[in-house]
Amino acid sequence: MPIQYAGIREEHVRVRRDAGVFDVSHMGQVETRGPDAQAFLQRMLSNDVRRIPEGGAQYSLLCRDDGGVLDDLFTYRLADCHYVTVTNAANHDKDLAWLSQHAEAFNVDVVDRCDEYAMLAVQGPRARALVQSLSDGALPLRMHCCQRNIAGVPMLVCGTGYTGEDGVELLLDPGSAPGVWDAIVVAGAAPVGLGARDTLRLEACFHLYGNDLSEDRGPIEAGLGWCCKEATGFIGSEAVAAARRNGTAEKLVPFAIDGPGIARQGNALVGGGEVTSGSFSPCLERGIGMAYVRSGSADVGTRIEIDVRGTVRPALIESKPLYRKGS
Repeated sequence: MPIQYAGIREEHVRVRRDAGVFDVSHMGQVETRGPDAQAFLQRMLSNDVRRIPEGGAQYSLLCRDDGGVLDDLFTYRLADCHYVTVTNAANHDKDLAWLSQHAEAFNVDVVDRCDEYAMLAVQGPRARALVQSLSDGALPLRMHCCQRNIAGVPMLVCGTGYTGEDGVELLLDPGSAPGVWDAIVVAGAAPVGLGARDTLRLEACFHLYGNDLSEDRGPIEAGLGWCCKEATGFIGSEAVAAARRNGTAEKLVPFAIDGPGIARQGNALVGGGEVTSGSFSPCLERGIGMAYVRSGSADVGTRIEIDVRGTVRPALIESKPLYRKGS
C-alpha cells in the first residue's frame, strides 16, 4: 500500500467529504471455530465475546498476563462457533502463535487465514451508498457483518473502519481484489494511501499499535478500559483490574498544538511524558497528536509543552475525538 496516490491532504479531505478506498490487505486474519470457540476467545480477548451476536463485530485487546497489550483486534462472529479475528500486520505471527499456544486447552481450531483474504476499506459519508450500488443485498449495520456479492464477487462485508467516518471493510479472495478495487474506483471512490489513513485515524483518536499501544503499556493507561471486561477472566484481567482500581502513573491524551509546529512520535514533554503519535491535521489545520502524560496532568484543557527537535511547542489537551463530523 503506497503512502499516497494524489497527495495525503487531498485524499484525507476526500474521505471526510465523499468516499475513499484503502487497500489494507496487509492486515492478518485468524479463523477460530469449534465447540469451544466462544469459551476460548472469551479467555483470550479483553471484551465480552458472549455479547457478539451472530453477524456481529467487536473491538478488543489481546493482553499478556501482566496486562501489556499484544494487539488490538476486531472479531467477527460468522456463525454459532465460527469467528474471524483481524490482526495488525506486524503482530500477526505473534498473535497467531499466542492464540495457538493457548488453544491446546480447548476443543477449537485456530487457523491462519492471512493468505486467503485481501481486505479493502471503503470509508466516507458516501461510502455505504457507493458500495450498496455494487451489492446484491443490503449492507450490514455498523459493528455487524454479512456475506454479500460486491461487483459480482462473494465476500464478507463488515460495518467497521479506522477513519471516524461511516463505511465498510471488505474481506475477499485476493485474486478478485483488483477487479473489485477497480469497480469501487469507477463508482467514485478515491484511492487513499497509508499517509491519509494515519491522519484520519489520528483526528478520530484511534490507537495505532506500536505507537499508542505496546506490550509495555496497559489498557487503562491507554484509555481502553471500556473494552476490558475483567469479570470474564481474560488473560491479563487481574492486572487490568488492579490498574483500574489503583490508577496508573500516566494516561494517554489527545492534544492540539497551539500555534505552528508538528509533534512526532518520541518527542518529549517538558516535565515528563512522551508523544506517541503526531501529525498535521488537514481538517483542523494544525498539529495534533496523542501523548502519555502524568495522570495528575491529564485533564482536558491542561496546557502542556512539547520539545520538538529543540523547540518547545505549547499544546492543549483536548477531548476525544479531535475532529467531529460537521466541524
